[in-house]
Amino acid sequence: MSRMVAIVNQKGGVGKTTTAVNLTAALHEKGARILLVDFDPQANASSGLGVSRRSKYTSYDVIINGVPAEQAIVHTQWGDVLPSSSALAGAGVELADMERREFVLKQALESVKERYDYVFIDCPPSLELLTLNGLCAAEQILIPVQCEYYALEGLSDLMSTMRAVKRRLNPGLTVFGVLLTMFDGRTNFSSQVAQEVRRFFPGRVYAAAIPRNVRLAEAPSHGMPITAYDRHSKGAKAYRDVADEILARS
Repeated sequence: MSRMVAIVNQKGGVGKTTTAVNLTAALHEKGARILLVDFDPQANASSGLGVSRRSKYTSYDVIINGVPAEQAIVHTQWGDVLPSSSALAGAGVELADMERREFVLKQALESVKERYDYVFIDCPPSLELLTLNGLCAAEQILIPVQCEYYALEGLSDLMSTMRAVKRRLNPGLTVFGVLLTMFDGRTNFSSQVAQEVRRFFPGRVYAAAIPRNVRLAEAPSHGMPITAYDRHSKGAKAYRDVADEILARS
């Protein structure tokens, strides 16, 4: 049975796309069937798995032009990708006049989702119609949280959004997990933020935290996940540990 998971945080710069790319690769490495849906117009998740920004079809074509999702999916050595493009930036305007406009992505993925153990949706870092589509297509959300001062403020806003979506559009939506990112174990501050997040989400925060890691930051420029770029780095180990936790919980 497929798990549909939106990777989301309304706050930018929290490691959302880094998590989407590297969890896809880490779970694929462990034998899980993975589809990463790049639903962010920046298309960084696509390029992070080596997919060209000039793919024949993208998530824009799937939701706006009616191209079947299976025709747009690109197979990579690190998992399958439904790529994005900059054209998606204007899709919110085009979706606005559609019937059941919040459910266009959900409907588009129906024909392919059962081929996978996990479908990850990399959502834009803002609350807009594309993000709402991601939240309505998903059964659960995965929340990357940067270990910094405003983390909890952003979490509060996100949970308000989630409650509104549950109330009006997707009553079954739940939290899949919370991932601490950019964690610096040498500072008391990172540990304090981690403690607060764990109190905010009891039982939902992964034990493994993603460290600040130069190799992790370098990997996207080479079109590779960290598990391929430097599999012995601290970042690669952390994402493999999170993948183990996800599989153990499933």
